[in-house]
Amino acid sequence: MMTENIHTNTTNEPSTIDPVIVIKDLKKGFGDRVVLNGFSIELRRGESLVVLGKSGSGKSVLIKCIIGLMLPDSGTIEVLGKNIESLDHKHMDELRSHIGFLFQSNALYDSMTIRENLQFPMRRHLGRLTRQEVNSRIMETLTNVGLANTVDMLPSELSGGMQKRVALARALILNPQIILYDEPTTGLDPITAREISKLITDIQHKYSTSSIIISHDMNCVKQTADRVALLLNGVCYAIGTYNELLHSDDENIKQFFE
Repeated sequence: MMTENIHTNTTNEPSTIDPVIVIKDLKKGFGDRVVLNGFSIELRRGESLVVLGKSGSGKSVLIKCIIGLMLPDSGTIEVLGKNIESLDHKHMDELRSHIGFLFQSNALYDSMTIRENLQFPMRRHLGRLTRQEVNSRIMETLTNVGLANTVDMLPSELSGGMQKRVALARALILNPQIILYDEPTTGLDPITAREISKLITDIQHKYSTSSIIISHDMNCVKQTADRVALLLNGVCYAIGTYNELLHSDDENIKQFFE
């Protein structure tokens, strides 16, 4: 099967625009099951790139490989100019401090208040900050996701959408250059899902982050994506803007937009 590349160079800019993540020929399998089979892509600085694919297509495996939680079988991943396979634990941990990660399940600590959840990564990576600076950053970040009044509440006291916002605040708390979103609207009602999608776009503009969003929610894809990469049969089958893929005549692409 040939990979279709639908180029998005509508502003006469060069096709390689200061990439912050470069993935080349990534392969990953589990026993006889091949999940990624030569996946290649670049995330440009300041863009929001959605990786679209069916359930079980390897989207979450891809994101785990990017942050070093899972080792690929072959291929290369460069993040902020560093080949992650060449990094030891210390340097990989340092690199992760520049990457925010929004888990599909939110992964908040139930026994901690919202303040304590946000303090946790700061204690690990920003120990030099004073208590006042820590609290100031927490309040600023919660304000930016519309939840300043929840700072001393527990996650169990919040709705699903509010918990997602707190998880996003935690992903932002270290002022990362890159944010990775794993199915950010899964399990949310349509109205809340739209609110989270809008917040993702607002955050990208406010913080000038570069983002990879893993999703099969077409409303989220349409609302957040600068470009869309279609993960099909383990490869990047097509890449372009939402509208470019929407109007493709390729049946393999059309099935996602019907």
